[in-house]
Amino acid sequence: MNAAGRLSAYGAGLVLAFGGAFAIATAVAPDDAAADWQASTAQEHGEAPAREHGEVSTSAEGLRGLGLAQDGFMLSPVEVPASVEEQGELSFRVLDDDGDPVSTFTTSHDKELHLIVVRSDGTRYKHVHPELDRSSGTWSLPWSWDAAGAYRVFADFVPADEEDTNVTLTRTVEVSGPFTAATSHEVMTTHSVDGFDATITGDLVAGSTTELTVSLARDGKPVTTLQPYLGAFGHLVALREGDLGYLHVHAEGDEPQPGETAGPSITFATQAPTPGRYLLYLDFQVDGQVHTARFVLDAAVGDGTSGQMTDMDSSGH
Repeated sequence: MNAAGRLSAYGAGLVLAFGGAFAIATAVAPDDAAADWQASTAQEHGEAPAREHGEVSTSAEGLRGLGLAQDGFMLSPVEVPASVEEQGELSFRVLDDDGDPVSTFTTSHDKELHLIVVRSDGTRYKHVHPELDRSSGTWSLPWSWDAAGAYRVFADFVPADEEDTNVTLTRTVEVSGPFTAATSHEVMTTHSVDGFDATITGDLVAGSTTELTVSLARDGKPVTTLQPYLGAFGHLVALREGDLGYLHVHAEGDEPQPGETAGPSITFATQAPTPGRYLLYLDFQVDGQVHTARFVLDAAVGDGTSGQMTDMDSSGH
């Protein structure tokens, strides 16, 4: 099938769903770490506090990606290297209601678990896939840090025998060392990465479904050799600025078969729950290599009707 056909089949389907406003410094990290984080980010250069295992507030019941517990599952403390200088391992377990480690999961998008690690200011994003030791229920992979700060760790999975249930659990870890925090993100609709130029078009409208399209080019020529990655041609993680409200999704449609390609555009049907600024990270694969393009978009105030919006200030808040 040609590229246009593949895009039609696989392009639609991203729905952004976030919610629950709370401040990173007071709800993501524990009280003492939050105080240190607030004091540090007030300076251009500071010293991040020693790493602690933080808990995210679970007061926003029913929302994904904002708590360490959901649907009878809980994320254990996350073990990581404590500072930038250390080489080590990132490890954790998913626990059930009885506190026992879970060792069976449903494969979703080619993996049993997707791990997203991002600094609380929205930078230093990584999407990786740890290995599971089924005898202990421990997920792990080699790990080191590029920069200090407070990091959110998201474990995204589908429980065994529950194909229609997606669970996202999160905790915060602190990495010590000097750092400079990003204080804000400007709207960004183009991003050059690894020789690729990615452009996103379309509007986010709070409470309404709209379309976003990402177009990819290399050396000024459209990219038509997008390869399947994790069961789709495009893979998106979106975080709401301020609380990092999270959703990890793929384009809908039949899974592409090995050897199939698509491009240069990928289209997603999107819905933002509230006005505000959103950070988007698109993973795509070409020539066997995975690349990540980053965008920043504002969601306008909607009237509740698909595709309609009203005026709002340029900050998106």
